[in-house]
Amino acid sequence: MTDQRPPDRDATSDTAPALEAWEVFRQEKEGDAMRHGGSVMAPDAVLAMHYAREMYSRRQESVRLWVVRRTDIHDVSDPDLLQPPLDRSFKKPGGYVMRDKLAKARERAER
Repeated sequence: MTDQRPPDRDATSDTAPALEAWEVFRQEKEGDAMRHGGSVMAPDAVLAMHYAREMYSRRQESVRLWVVRRTDIHDVSDPDLLQPPLDRSFKKPGGYVMRDKLAKARERAER
């Protein structure tokens, strides 16, 4: 161990870089959906990828990892944005009920 500073740290900065939260999404096998695996704390993207690889694919339990800065994830929960502006209930199955028509046809057939 030496008493020298790493080359990326100047003599005036005695503080370590701030840690950020990074969210890790993983895919267990090809074709599966990406699922949230957890989060890691790291000062930059390179270390976040190394930490994510070490924690979530060390035993080959993942074939793909996505590492995303938590502050880059945006939550869309505004109901005005999530609800369609037009009524499109006609596109949903079940809008046309055959049960009533079949019951009426059976009644007519029994007479």
